[in-house]
Amino acid sequence: MQHILVIEDSPMVLKILSYLFRREQGLEPVFCASLAEAEVMLETSAGQFFAAIVDLNLPDGPNGESVDLVMRYHLPCIVLSGSCNEQRRDELLLKGVVDYVLKESQYSYEYAFRLLHRLERNRRIKILIAEDSEATRRYIRHVLSPQGFQLIDASDGNEALRILQEQPDIDLLVVDHSMPGISGFELVKLLRQKLQRKDLIIVGLSADAKGSLSATFIKHGADDFLRKPFCPEELTCRVMSCLERRDMLEALRHAAEYDALTGLRNRRSFCDKAGAALSPGQQPTLAMLDLDFFKTINDHYGHAGGDAALVAFARALKAAFPDALTGRFGGEEFVIFSQQDSTQVRQTLEKLRQACQSLRNIQQNVPPLSFSAGVYQGPETHLEQLLQKADQRLYQAKHQGRGCTF
Repeated sequence: MQHILVIEDSPMVLKILSYLFRREQGLEPVFCASLAEAEVMLETSAGQFFAAIVDLNLPDGPNGESVDLVMRYHLPCIVLSGSCNEQRRDELLLKGVVDYVLKESQYSYEYAFRLLHRLERNRRIKILIAEDSEATRRYIRHVLSPQGFQLIDASDGNEALRILQEQPDIDLLVVDHSMPGISGFELVKLLRQKLQRKDLIIVGLSADAKGSLSATFIKHGADDFLRKPFCPEELTCRVMSCLERRDMLEALRHAAEYDALTGLRNRRSFCDKAGAALSPGQQPTLAMLDLDFFKTINDHYGHAGGDAALVAFARALKAAFPDALTGRFGGEEFVIFSQQDSTQVRQTLEKLRQACQSLRNIQQNVPPLSFSAGVYQGPETHLEQLLQKADQRLYQAKHQGRGCTF
């Protein structure tokens, strides 16, 4: 649970924020209606807060004293204001606040909550700043530091390439187009074409006035482009937009590959991964599993009971075969692709069968789960052949009375 300090005196704004906090399971607000109240709270409990949402103008702090107070305690600070003053906004952003949000509509407050969630995710984001100008590197670092990123510097293209090779978990590269050694253009081409760093987000920078430069940079493989000089807000917005776009693509990719109910790979994803793992000379083991009399569970305990049974079984299956490829083929049918021999897989299936006896409490009165399994190990190099033979053995297990492995 993340505790958020909220310094705000407007009853209407407090009502909106309270409503939005009630929708958030991981955020717990602590409200202060004045600067004096916030001073006491921070003096005694500053360490418990993850971040702060702060009204810029309070009756006992009309000139942004609340922001200065929060910044003294090094808390990430999101500023709320009823009026837009560009000079004041730039001053606050350069001072190190996370962002400056106008009190315009509910969307504005929802944006503030997006920032809170982004701050949590940003702790795991690594950004490399590749720029030969030390002053520009300091400026970018100063702007991005309040967002909570892990920041790394490189003074030329060669150093940037070395760091990227040593730290493949870097998420985003901010790169100037003209640097000593490898230029920004050449670095982007190298990363995209030769090194296949497709998941790395790249934001290009340049002080060149050519209008075609941004298009050229993006055609080389950059995701976005900023022309220097740029304001702090523009940089943070571009970086945040790129990261959210990546998160959305990853969510779509996950939804396309994994079963929404159980979290196991779906049929298409399982077949793609298992097919790619097949190679001549190996004899992997493939097992097809089917929950016994699953229709009875649905009929007697409803689809909620059936869903609970599927989720519990999927967790038990994944725990029993942590190093194998597992998937849900549909309905109550599951599949395992393992590099272990069939004897080991059969032994583990018997342990899973015993574990299923303890799953009787997945929903009140639902009986213990039972499954039938067909196991096949062979030299076939086509996945469909393995699936077909394992499925035939599953049919034989069902024909023998279910609750067994054939």
